[in-house]
Amino acid sequence: MCAHVVVAEDDPDQAELVRRYLEHEGHVVSLAHDGRSALDLLRGRRPDLLVLDVMMPRVDGLDVCRIVRAEPRLADLPVLMLTARASEDDLLLGLDLGADDYVTKPFSPRELMARIRSLLRRSDRGTDASADREAHSPVLRAGPVTVDRARHEVWAYGRTIRCTVGEFRVLDMLAEHAGQVLSRAQILERLHGADPFITPRTVDVHVMNLRRKIKDAQPDTEHVMPLMTVYGVGYKLTDDQRTPPRG
Repeated sequence: MCAHVVVAEDDPDQAELVRRYLEHEGHVVSLAHDGRSALDLLRGRRPDLLVLDVMMPRVDGLDVCRIVRAEPRLADLPVLMLTARASEDDLLLGLDLGADDYVTKPFSPRELMARIRSLLRRSDRGTDASADREAHSPVLRAGPVTVDRARHEVWAYGRTIRCTVGEFRVLDMLAEHAGQVLSRAQILERLHGADPFITPRTVDVHVMNLRRKIKDAQPDTEHVMPLMTVYGVGYKLTDDQRTPPRG
């Protein structure tokens, strides 16, 4: 597929390298060398993917990601973060702010392009497999949670929840198997196949973010959290709408 990709990278040589590889695969590329310019590009014409460096002048990549996720028009934009911060805490912070994936510097162009292809595949709702699944069951309901595959929208307790691509995919799978416990390995295999770059911790962060968003939509504290952790096993989305018993 041909995609429009915004590359936000303050190092001109790195930005040019990424641009050349993307254009070699047929993509259209827009470059930004600071966070404010990146936001201007994103607000002008919504791209299919944002490749976002963390360390940038004017507005850093973490703040750009935070702003993107807060804007309705960009909230579900796929974001691949580039970072020289290789600690797990730093990487998980990027996911917590809404990034869909990350690549640590220094990186090989081959690895970067593999990540980009994977993310574009995951965000493409026009593939045959996706279209076939949506045709058979376009709307999934599990307790207070509704997943509309065709519209790529989620509601909890009647309120819209804005999800990243990764979060939507996780919730979609759990809704399809409502009431069943799925291990992190099962979720990873279903979502990303043999992609070696996605780790179980990525699933944990997506679930954590989804739980926070569902909790924010809850009308009161009487409702059971429908997205449950089954310790030592995995996660499940309950189809039970009952409230917890009073003690």
